[in-house]
Amino acid sequence: MAVKRRYQSARRQDQARQTRRAILEAAGKLFVDPGYAATPLTAVAAEAGVAIQTVYAVFGSKSQLLSELIDVTIAGDDDPRSLPDRPFVAEIRALADPRAKLARYARHLTETHTRQAEVMLALAGAATADSDAAAIWHKNLQDRRRGMEMLAADLAATGRLRSDHDIDSAADVLWLAMDVHNYDWLVRQRGWPPERYQRWYVDTVAAAILDSST
Repeated sequence: MAVKRRYQSARRQDQARQTRRAILEAAGKLFVDPGYAATPLTAVAAEAGVAIQTVYAVFGSKSQLLSELIDVTIAGDDDPRSLPDRPFVAEIRALADPRAKLARYARHLTETHTRQAEVMLALAGAATADSDAAAIWHKNLQDRRRGMEMLAADLAATGRLRSDHDIDSAADVLWLAMDVHNYDWLVRQRGWPPERYQRWYVDTVAAAILDSST
């Protein structure tokens, strides 16, 4: 009986994950088009093939669904580990050369933007008219700023920051350069290959904050 209960429990957990994933996928589609404000949760439920009560049971509210959609879209999965604990961060820290650190981050950034651009741009648009979306957008801005402080500190530890930069100002440059709107303009609208976007990111940031004389 214990084996059967464990099997049933594992099956229920798998079904719950599949349901959650279906709702997130539906929200990711509809919050982009026709948009967050124009999409009631009944539409999300219909797209996901679940009852509206299920959407409320899993996420509680429309704003919480949006918040969790942003988190999963940025991370690329529902792994509970925070981004600073992901393997790519350890890989960046293990590199000695600051330009190599930027190149590794540029690869991660490109992968992330490829996955998240539509959703993040939809969030930015929704934030202009919806207070809940605005709160989520501003939280994301601050989370990104803190992430860039970590990268700036790692770059500063190499001794290669330009003399007119400290960790705070270097983080400002990194924060600006990684904005999704840059990816949108260059890759999505101007048709740059992702590899060119990565080179642009590394060249631009290195020229702005690294001391090329050392």
